[in-house]
Amino acid sequence: MQTLRQKVAIVTGASSGIGRATALLFASEGAKVVLGARRQSELDGVVENIRALGGDAIAVVGDVREEAYAKALVNAAIGRFGGLDIAFNNAGTIGRMAPTSELTRDDWSQVLETNLTGAFLGARHQVPALLERGGGSLIFTSSFVGYTASIPGMSAYAASKAGLIGLAKTLAVEHGAQGLRVNAILPGGADTPANMVNAPDATQEVRDFVEGLHALKRIANPEEIARAVLFLASEASSFVSGSAMLVDGGLSINRT
Repeated sequence: MQTLRQKVAIVTGASSGIGRATALLFASEGAKVVLGARRQSELDGVVENIRALGGDAIAVVGDVREEAYAKALVNAAIGRFGGLDIAFNNAGTIGRMAPTSELTRDDWSQVLETNLTGAFLGARHQVPALLERGGGSLIFTSSFVGYTASIPGMSAYAASKAGLIGLAKTLAVEHGAQGLRVNAILPGGADTPANMVNAPDATQEVRDFVEGLHALKRIANPEEIARAVLFLASEASSFVSGSAMLVDGGLSINRT
């Protein structure tokens, strides 16, 4: 039986990586999906993949830093599919990596506005629509960075991702009595275009180092992270709210 049958979901950052994998998985589990990202051709490709598998999805292109875009995604879910049951605010950026004292205010703002403010704007418009349907599930992509560990040169990223956990916990207590569950996933390394192991100049030594940080001694494929998101989106997690859910292959506890 499809776990998200007759549900409507928004997925941001859906053009590649974890967002793309989650959109495809949600659709395979019966959800109608509104896909959000900045790249039209890539989003259109995901829509085509979903429709080829018998699912239903639409693409809405834009920048999560713009409040009008957050509203447009919700309006698309309501206008095309009748409402909203699940929102996965996944869009994000690493930004410029440099010692904190060398970051400019623009470096800092670009990361915070995308990762944290973008998620806030999304939630601001998603929550009323979710409550209209009796609650549902609101999910953010945070990170182990800034929570269980950090990495030099990533202060803006760490601050933004830690802030998402605080946002998720506050929304969870604000709206739990109305049936809304709010959680954050904290992935470890995943085989996505943004991962350093896929950089043009990445060597096998770099891949070995990144994989070795994890207790499982490998990085995830995006579908593995997507399955954790599916758990939080579905009724399988009906008593889970306000959690910072590590999906990191044991990176946070590994010391070997």
